[in-house]
Amino acid sequence: MSTPYDLRKVLAELQEMPGEYHETNLEVDPHAELSGVYRYIGAGGTVKRPTQEGPTMMFNNVKGFPDTRVLIGIIASRDRVGKILHHDPKHLGRLLKDSVQNPVKPIKVSKAEAPAQEVVHLATDEGFDIRKILAAPTNTEYDAGPYITMGVVFGSDPDKTMSDVTIHRMVLEDEDTIGMYIMPGGRHIGHFQKQYETLNKPMPITINIGLDPAISIGTTFEPPTTPLGYNELWVAGALRQEPVQLVDGVAVDEVGIARSEFIIEAEILPYETIQEDINTNTGKAMPEFPGYNGDANPAVNVVKVKAITHRKDRPIMQTTIGPSEEHVSMAGIPTEASILDLVDKAIPGKVTNVYNPPAGGGKLMSILQIHKENEADEGIQRQAALLALSAFKELKTVILVDDDVDIFDMNDVMWTLNTRFQGDQDIIVLPGMRNHPLDPSERPEYNPTSIRFRGMSSKTILDGTVPFDLKDDFIRAEFKEVPDWEKYLK
Repeated sequence: MSTPYDLRKVLAELQEMPGEYHETNLEVDPHAELSGVYRYIGAGGTVKRPTQEGPTMMFNNVKGFPDTRVLIGIIASRDRVGKILHHDPKHLGRLLKDSVQNPVKPIKVSKAEAPAQEVVHLATDEGFDIRKILAAPTNTEYDAGPYITMGVVFGSDPDKTMSDVTIHRMVLEDEDTIGMYIMPGGRHIGHFQKQYETLNKPMPITINIGLDPAISIGTTFEPPTTPLGYNELWVAGALRQEPVQLVDGVAVDEVGIARSEFIIEAEILPYETIQEDINTNTGKAMPEFPGYNGDANPAVNVVKVKAITHRKDRPIMQTTIGPSEEHVSMAGIPTEASILDLVDKAIPGKVTNVYNPPAGGGKLMSILQIHKENEADEGIQRQAALLALSAFKELKTVILVDDDVDIFDMNDVMWTLNTRFQGDQDIIVLPGMRNHPLDPSERPEYNPTSIRFRGMSSKTILDGTVPFDLKDDFIRAEFKEVPDWEKYLK
């Protein structure tokens, strides 16, 4: 029987693929330097230029952490995600859509079968300090502190009838305290936490770090695709066609992911908050996916750590840069899957593919490829855009293109908006809607006419599809098909 999928199995596969993995033994400081280095090597996304798409990188010599390694950027490339999931990168949205519809639920294993519990640190141990165990980097010199950026939080409702996994930004505040930002609305962990608060009880959770990317990507699905009661670990199971393995905690009444590199066992305290940047007072949290430093929250949830367990053989602290291509993969591909699921039900066969590009950080922009068969399909493209915008409130811009356009090539998309688009008739603006609170333009000072409160926005549809009755006037130049063209490169 083959070894179940985990981070180490994926890394072993990537090391066999040229250009996908790089490691260094040079010492690096986790405070700003590690992210600063990777910014040049492989971050991509909406990171300040110069940056590029490059290999995932393992730092073997992290200052202050001789027994830990730090991995960054494992899914900071759509092509690499395709290789990791053994699938065509242009059709990952459909792969994830099918995985949601064919879930494989997790199984429980014993502690002896859980590599994540090979080493145990209890909060009651003398000298226990999460900041000395977890090599959590800071992305910039202005961050509120060291952040866990790739930690999958597992939690359940008080009756243990439902569970869920989500990713949050989590800052290490002191020796046993983490500040967790739970974005209002949509996150089931937040729903469960409010139930615990009603009972005036702390909510037990585990924070799982160093995972098979199938888990990290599956985790980021949101309603309506995965409603309350749907645990996204079921998606990861479907992607691998094997169940994710869970194990009971050693210090809290919750399960962790058994093949993690680290598991933090903790409790979210009821009715307690902390200033996110209490140790730095910079006013900043960390860089977020739109490309700007997020403002520090004055009142994030207080998480008290009860134990940390990890593998014994140089455990891997997994991290990411907030605005990097990695966020595009985690947030964008599941959103593509969700949009495809919605439009396939409402207008089947009319949206052939969807892409959430780096320009929108995976959340703010979608490109929809439209197939028109006859005059009755004219206008269906705008209905598709409205469906996407109505279901996913964080979408801000939808671009519509014909099915002869490569939606993964932004030059081709922009060519469409220059040759199949007229601004006075093909721009649809929907003012006064809700959007993602991390977009800094969504404030009344920016547009007092339609933005009454922070987090509101105008939504824009750019219709670059050719009207069906003019289709014959927009045929692209045809070139001879040469099946063996690659021989001319030899």
